[in-house]
Amino acid sequence: MTHDNLTHRPAVSVLGLGLMGAALAKALLDAGHPTTVWNRSTSKADPLVAAGATRAETVAEAVAASPLTIACVLDHAALHDMLDPVAGDLSGRALVNLTSSTPEEARATAAWAAENHVEYLDGKILALPSTVGSPDAFLLFSGPPDVFTTHEPTLAVLGDTDHLGPDPGLASLYDLGLVGVMFGTITGFLHSLAVLRAEAVDAGDFLPYATQLIGALPAMVADIADQVQTGEYGGRDAQLNMQAVFVGHMVEVSEARGVDPAFPAYVKGLMDRAIARDHGRDDVGRLLEGLTVPARAA
Repeated sequence: MTHDNLTHRPAVSVLGLGLMGAALAKALLDAGHPTTVWNRSTSKADPLVAAGATRAETVAEAVAASPLTIACVLDHAALHDMLDPVAGDLSGRALVNLTSSTPEEARATAAWAAENHVEYLDGKILALPSTVGSPDAFLLFSGPPDVFTTHEPTLAVLGDTDHLGPDPGLASLYDLGLVGVMFGTITGFLHSLAVLRAEAVDAGDFLPYATQLIGALPAMVADIADQVQTGEYGGRDAQLNMQAVFVGHMVEVSEARGVDPAFPAYVKGLMDRAIARDHGRDDVGRLLEGLTVPARAA
């Protein structure tokens, strides 16, 4: 990277150099941004310093080095332990928080930022560290649109970006929703592998069929989203009466093979409660109503 290229890119400071934070800093360096880094354990900065980053000895020094600071630490408490003492140094600068949080925590941090005259964006990374800086990574942001617009060219070097709106809690809300989709799918897959392994079926033999089904999921979830959006749950392709029988078989097969049946049993419970409310001819989108606490208690 030539010095000329570096002068045309705004400086950025990165706080927190775990696997993800280090990947963020490396992507910024690779894109030509003068990058200042800080981590509580200073040795984690060594590879980045060798690659051209500037090591800050303190958080205050890191914040002062750049108009934009990106924070990526363990949690909300760690974020404020780090930033509360330097709130004055952040005044008039921009902070992009990529720390995992709840929507309530993101909104609380946004309020803290406003009180301290800090331009604030909350963001979430939907990527593995190894994909940061490539089109395979995407990041969601929420908060003031003008702050996003100002810093989008810098943030775009980290991956594909999208701004969800001015509510700073939206990025966290979407992130947690996507975590639910991911781990629901992964847990279902692992449960199936456990049942198959009980009969000595190799995971590799089952994989092509699982991936074929997963390939059909975009159309399935689009249909479910339409059901929820319109409130029209009439059984178009699959009725709960029949689906409950299939899932019930999965509960029985799991129990017979010493596999924890809790995952399919939970789904079966949702179906049974919907059927008891006279929705047996409806499609699976109807299960949404059973996910609220009052509905489950009914």
